[in-house]
Amino acid sequence: MTETSRIQANPLFLREEELRQGIELLFYAYRDFTSEPDAVLARLDFGRAHHRTVYFVGRYPGITVSGLLKILRITKQSLSRVLRQLIDQGYIEQKSGSSDRRQRLLTLTEKGQALELELTTRQARRMARAYREAGAVAVEGFRKVLLGILDDDNRRFVEGELTREPPHAS
Repeated sequence: MTETSRIQANPLFLREEELRQGIELLFYAYRDFTSEPDAVLARLDFGRAHHRTVYFVGRYPGITVSGLLKILRITKQSLSRVLRQLIDQGYIEQKSGSSDRRQRLLTLTEKGQALELELTTRQARRMARAYREAGAVAVEGFRKVLLGILDDDNRRFVEGELTREPPHAS
């Protein structure tokens, strides 16, 4: 019997001990979920803000800087620093919008696509293994729990993003 199969849901799941175990599991899961990408990023002298930027620019090619700020919820100054590094090192390309020249549209270069794929593949393998072990009902429950952790305005935004078809790079 594996360690995870011995962990049973407590029907008293709102008790402090159950809530604390959930908090701890989130910390441990996040630590392990980010460990492989962190090692790749460290070799490039990048951090998690670079990872999130590369991920979402890859997920939504042509995203505007303001759209990326809305997703990442970091300061313009922080994003500017991260974007400058990613652009200067050839991972992201920035173009002006065709209808509004003030818009800055972001796409991954081939080098950026390779990095995004390397980082996401590592995390997707981990997610696939966990999803397989947990089963469809648990995966849907997990999704509901994660959405439930979000603030209401964030939840509406994220649910909209999750149901939106990502644009394809041209």
